[in-house]
Amino acid sequence: MTAAELFEKLRPIQEAKGYFFNQDREGITLPLLESLLINKERYGYMVCPCRLASGDREKDKDIICPCIYREPDVAEYGSCYCGLYVSRDWNEGRIPHVPVPERRPPEKMFL
Repeated sequence: MTAAELFEKLRPIQEAKGYFFNQDREGITLPLLESLLINKERYGYMVCPCRLASGDREKDKDIICPCIYREPDVAEYGSCYCGLYVSRDWNEGRIPHVPVPERRPPEKMFL
């Protein structure tokens, strides 16, 4: 599967839930989707490409994309930590684009 195919597969599913891919398709969305596919090949699951995975699915379950932090990130900032998933308002420039702080607890980052 290619990043473009993954985009087409996930887009309707995620948009139905109110999550949209970043409108910068070439610069952000497709490279992140490609990284998810690489991580799936590497680890067996699509773990967040913006975080350090342990390779242990149980330890990484909070950062399997879409991670458990996506919902609060998008609700508060309009974007997830990576910038892959955003709100409609974020894509349309109605809310500021600010860096999203890491929500993952430090004890989970260094497994």
